[in-house]
Amino acid sequence: MTDINLDRALSRIPHIHKGIIDVLRYPKRVVSVTFPVEMDGGHVRVFKGCRVLHNRILGPGKGGIRYHPDVDLHEASALAALMTWKCALIDVPFGGAKGGVSCDPKTLSAAELRRITRRFISELGDNIGPYTDIPSPDLYTGEQTMSWVFDTYDVMHSGSNNRAVVTGKPLSLGGSAGRREATGRGVCYAARHFIAKHMVPGLSSLDGASVAIQGFGNVGAVVAEQMQCMGARIIAVSDSQGGIVDRGGLNLAEVESYKRTHGSLIGLPGTMSITNQALLEVECDVLVPAALGHQISADNAPRVQAKLVVEGANEPITPGGDRILVERGIQVLPDILANAGGVTVSYFEWVQNLENQQWELDQVNEKLLQKINQAVDQSVKRFKALAAEESEHTGDAHAYPLDLRTAALVIALDKLVKVTLQRGIWP
Repeated sequence: MTDINLDRALSRIPHIHKGIIDVLRYPKRVVSVTFPVEMDGGHVRVFKGCRVLHNRILGPGKGGIRYHPDVDLHEASALAALMTWKCALIDVPFGGAKGGVSCDPKTLSAAELRRITRRFISELGDNIGPYTDIPSPDLYTGEQTMSWVFDTYDVMHSGSNNRAVVTGKPLSLGGSAGRREATGRGVCYAARHFIAKHMVPGLSSLDGASVAIQGFGNVGAVVAEQMQCMGARIIAVSDSQGGIVDRGGLNLAEVESYKRTHGSLIGLPGTMSITNQALLEVECDVLVPAALGHQISADNAPRVQAKLVVEGANEPITPGGDRILVERGIQVLPDILANAGGVTVSYFEWVQNLENQQWELDQVNEKLLQKINQAVDQSVKRFKALAAEESEHTGDAHAYPLDLRTAALVIALDKLVKVTLQRGIWP
């Protein structure tokens, strides 16, 4: 998927030399590890993990550690590249990285997860570090996992201030105010600003808009809370087991309480239960896929009924599904823009750690808002410029219709190519 989206953007900037394109296309470093862990029952189990550093042209690698059965080098490589584009677009001095362990964290105890984390980090060794590759939370990892990452690295590198080796830590270990909510908050900032720029036909404001959210975890729950505060009506949410709908608007306090008590959203009184796939087809103004990737494809994209799709997750739409949405006139706010809040506040945390500072929450959120709004403004401006250029050269047909994802990628690639040429190819 990443290569397809990259090629779409490159078709709009044909002046880039193929050799430079290849520098940006392929990962700089790929690490694959296999390691044993003693489980609670006393038996030994072998796990596979990986870490991909895609690019360091702009700075150290940055990207999450995820724990999921589908973790592999192919997925990590694609998501690491996505992080490179995201950092370039949002203007933070990082390159892209990603990695994790192939496991099902729902079947593992806290002690087993701790041992897996410590052994994984020890296997990575100096492939991570405050100035080389800086991990952060991702799918099924969070503050506790990052605490174990920090402590393991710190024990291995005693005598230094190592807090900047990982972001998404608890405040007590040098974490940043607002980091836990940053991805979801950034999704809301991006959607609100994009809608306010009159880019979505039939939708002039997030205030009063109906919203459906797939995923009610670290990102989705924050999106629901923040969008409701912005005046939106949350009509549908889902978790890994399924979802619920209430056209009149969900009471989020009741939703969260019910999930805490029952471990699922399904069955909340006064709501209708639906599947995760059915949620994607709910009639709404704004649809936020904030769970796993590849949720909207060519199979179900014709049935999406939203005016705007905001990618809270990474790569939730396949290229085939993306094309259908664009051709149907449904706007898509792409992941490299919409969910860049997490890496932005991770950058803020990294800076605070290096400078031994602790910023207030209001300061963090204001800086995040500025970054997101600036990226939205630049993406819309480039989209309009590319559209005007396309209309002037009607004979130069493109294989793929112009969309905001392409415009955002063009901005990121322009910056990466410029810096690559400024630095030069060594030796």
